[in-house]
Amino acid sequence: MRLNLATTTALSTLLVQLTSAQHQSQSQSQSQSQSQSQSQTAYFSEFGVLEFDNFGFEGYYRNVKTLDTSSSCQCELAANAQRTIFKGVNAPLNEEVSVHFRGPLILKQYGYYTTSSTFHVNDSSSAASVSWDRGAYYNGADQTAENVTFLTHAGDGSSCLGKAITYADSDGISSASSKTTLANDTLISSDEEFIIFSNISCAASGFSNDCGVYRDGIPAFKGFSGDTKMFLFEFEMPKETQTNSSSFEFYDMPAIWLLNARIPRTSQYPTNENCSCWATGCGEFDIFEVMNGTESNHFYSTIHDYQGTGEIGTGLQAPGYIERNLYASMKGGVVFDSEGSVSVFLSNSTTFDDITGTDVLSWISTASSDEGKATRTLVSATNTGSGKISSASQVNINTYLMFGMCLIAALFTLA
Repeated sequence: MRLNLATTTALSTLLVQLTSAQHQSQSQSQSQSQSQSQSQTAYFSEFGVLEFDNFGFEGYYRNVKTLDTSSSCQCELAANAQRTIFKGVNAPLNEEVSVHFRGPLILKQYGYYTTSSTFHVNDSSSAASVSWDRGAYYNGADQTAENVTFLTHAGDGSSCLGKAITYADSDGISSASSKTTLANDTLISSDEEFIIFSNISCAASGFSNDCGVYRDGIPAFKGFSGDTKMFLFEFEMPKETQTNSSSFEFYDMPAIWLLNARIPRTSQYPTNENCSCWATGCGEFDIFEVMNGTESNHFYSTIHDYQGTGEIGTGLQAPGYIERNLYASMKGGVVFDSEGSVSVFLSNSTTFDDITGTDVLSWISTASSDEGKATRTLVSATNTGSGKISSASQVNINTYLMFGMCLIAALFTLA
């Protein structure tokens, strides 16, 4: 085969364009690297507020289409044509989420709030006119449980899906036959977990139904949704008193985090990632999490989706930590504002009734004034599974460049 002048010119132009794209990506990558290196000295420092800016992007994930409880573990995800596309502020975590707790932990109060007003954590000009509506509330002391359902992993076991969720008894970890309120000052230990859902029941399991496919026989409830929303907690995380051993997976590593509510209804810890939408990017946000045993007194916040990273397991952390108090109750939470800023904070001034925008800004401001604020700005990204991707990674561009160079070399060899 012989290449004509037009073909040769076109191939040469393609190579130049790909090389230029590679250089541009390298320049952006170096710039990001320099920015990150400049903040490395503060990465392991204590802060009062951990913030993510520009959170939310246009992307997609794939829901579970078929669950398999047998040992063959042949779960099936939706085909690409049936993928779920999301976009907007705080997406995909503007969808329904479940709230998860791991010990050692005592939950004293929990509240979920939304507002129909525009609220910005970095703008006080209109905060006074913002009123937060409480959509769910738990108070252990007086046993108030408004729009909350306590579930735990104490149901039927499966080598593929792990233990199914079931109603939690008053101790938070045993199975109950019906809805039961968590007892006051209940302490759960390392590795023990419970979950809070709303009290709104799901329709029947089905791919096209409101809660999608979920495990047979579980109590299936909806989660907590909203573009602009807030989760508040009063809790203790005392030091684990049991002796450490190989039987513990998360010894003295407590956590409070959010998951897309579809995940625990299928499988939170499957042996086949197709048994959950988690690996496809439906969303997780770690609010207060001890990441390892050597930093057991440090709370980190991490986002697990595909906005700005291909490593969903590692996720993206805010560049700092909040100190864990081993000896007293802590109050605080996470605010998802109307512009994609997400603020995690601890403040003893936090209240759970009749909250205004000014109150929230006061809590965040006080925490920031005391210990400072660590901020991570996420890249803008678009990937809807149609082949068009913005904010392309260095790996993607290198792949295209290699393909183009190999194609050109092959054609010239045949000429």
